[in-house]
Amino acid sequence: MMKKILLSIALMTTLIFIGPGCSEDFLKPEPLSFYAPENTFIDAAGFNAALIACLRNARHEMYGDTPPFISEGIFSDIAVEGTTDKTGIHMDMPAVILPDANLSYGDVTKLGNYWTEAYNRIKYANVVISRIDNAEWKSDAERNNILGKAYFHRANVYYRLVHQFGDVPLILEEITQPRLDFYSCTRESILSKCKKDLEFAAQWVEEIAPIGDINKAAVNHLLTKVNMALLEFDDAIASASAVINDGIHALMTTRFGSYKNDPTRDIIWDLHQEENKALAENTETIWLYVCSETMTEDGASVKLRVMRQAVPYWGGAGKIKTPTGQTGTTDQPGGALVGGHPVEIDQVAMYGRGIGRLRPSPWYQHDLWDDPNDMRHKYPNWMRMEDLVYNVPGLKANGDPYYNQNLQLYDSEGGILCTDTIRSWFDWPHYKLYIIDPTDNTPDGGYGDWYEMRLAETYLLRSEAYFWNNQPEQAADDLNAVRTRAGCAPYTTDQINIGTILDERARELYYEEKRKTELTRIAYIYAKTGKTCYNGKTYNMTNFGTDNFWYDRVIEKNVFYRDNVRAPFYNYRIAPYLVLWPVLSSAINANSLGHINQNYGYPGYESNVTPWKWVDGEGEGSIVEQ
Repeated sequence: MMKKILLSIALMTTLIFIGPGCSEDFLKPEPLSFYAPENTFIDAAGFNAALIACLRNARHEMYGDTPPFISEGIFSDIAVEGTTDKTGIHMDMPAVILPDANLSYGDVTKLGNYWTEAYNRIKYANVVISRIDNAEWKSDAERNNILGKAYFHRANVYYRLVHQFGDVPLILEEITQPRLDFYSCTRESILSKCKKDLEFAAQWVEEIAPIGDINKAAVNHLLTKVNMALLEFDDAIASASAVINDGIHALMTTRFGSYKNDPTRDIIWDLHQEENKALAENTETIWLYVCSETMTEDGASVKLRVMRQAVPYWGGAGKIKTPTGQTGTTDQPGGALVGGHPVEIDQVAMYGRGIGRLRPSPWYQHDLWDDPNDMRHKYPNWMRMEDLVYNVPGLKANGDPYYNQNLQLYDSEGGILCTDTIRSWFDWPHYKLYIIDPTDNTPDGGYGDWYEMRLAETYLLRSEAYFWNNQPEQAADDLNAVRTRAGCAPYTTDQINIGTILDERARELYYEEKRKTELTRIAYIYAKTGKTCYNGKTYNMTNFGTDNFWYDRVIEKNVFYRDNVRAPFYNYRIAPYLVLWPVLSSAINANSLGHINQNYGYPGYESNVTPWKWVDGEGEGSIVEQ
């Protein structure tokens, strides 16, 4: 029976005011309210204001303390949760990742926020989509540019949702009254709807947009991912090529920006400095999250805080000892008194007050790097703990010979000098994370723009599409375009497989890519195509929850999960069914007149029903019961 769903998980939220978002002029409209649509949705300015709510929501995963983005890292091969002094932390995943657990509070990595904030953003997009013909437009181009951007935001959310939570409710129109009759929809049909919308957007969205806004390249970049998720590899190559060959974007290969005359730095450093990301000469930028000191969320100042999240807790009191047994490091700023003595070696200004939330795996730190000339893994872009020095001022006052000497992990007898090697001792990509903060004398990552889409990833996506399409030479060419820019020797054609492509993604896109999402997408491709993986295995959808590429990749590369490494309160554990996160019990239980399915491995799965599907048709098409 045909049943059209006009939904929004806004059942869990209320309509909100659209306020100023970012520092750029276009992100500073007069406050507008969804409660007064007759005053708002009458012209392009009003609709653009609504789209700013989408942009503001999109950045929620990156900014503030314990950002949800960390979840994308710790559910992957590149990292684990590093907080060792608290219980309830996401380390023993099967024990703590449950539908009725609080997955959104500040001391965890907030994967539950992905569900709630996703449906908020869908709500904002659907208001634009549903009201688009209520206004008078100067031209079809003006109308369709705005509609295309709304389609982009909705598709971007759904691409993430179906690789985080699988089959989820598909919401295609504005909800004007409470609804309790939502149904899960199939991943494939959701992606098909996303593809159709993005193809429309690619025709109409402007090629050049204000910094932080959506442009045609962003649409085609996302369309490339959707095409691959649908196994449409020729289309993926075409959409990626539309970005690479648009005459606007190009990989940065020459020095530019604020450090371009500093001979101690290089193009890799230039590319990732906050002040360089939005420069017109930076042709690698596709879409930025824009952030400044003027931005707030819920009344609080918004910072990236990347140094806090992803730099080791090197300054923790007593964490690192000198070989003489004294506390060796402090993260107090220059001039501050520590033990009655002023700090003379101000390391916190350079490295930030890290707390090691995102702890990179040993594989990411060491084994991944196969070329000694890789600029991304060389000092001063890359920092090793041994590059820091003992800086507690009392060491100098007491004549300790190790003051201002480089840190060392072991003493002369092999004794370990760090009390917490999970949280306080690891290497990190300094060039990615260094963001100064003049407002804080113990900086933790400051204000700054952040790459959401960058051309280097487009090249790596096209490389992957070529590989799936049995075009290894072209796959090698695209991967090597990124690799040689970093100073590495190119790969030969016979070296190219999904493993080496994922390796290069890890080198290039750490703390940029949504690693768990992309690994899950690839896991679906393997399961649906039956292609033999580089590990010798084949996969299928029948056993997806118990045997999948995502899990095998994590176990292959992340020794914490492979060896069930012991932290103070937990062993690190992960399981195959965690390839999809649990749908929140609160969402399922509130939906009394419909049925939202639970994923395999979690309580409630046994009550699942056949998901519905979107069927193409005129306009929005229909969602039908199967």
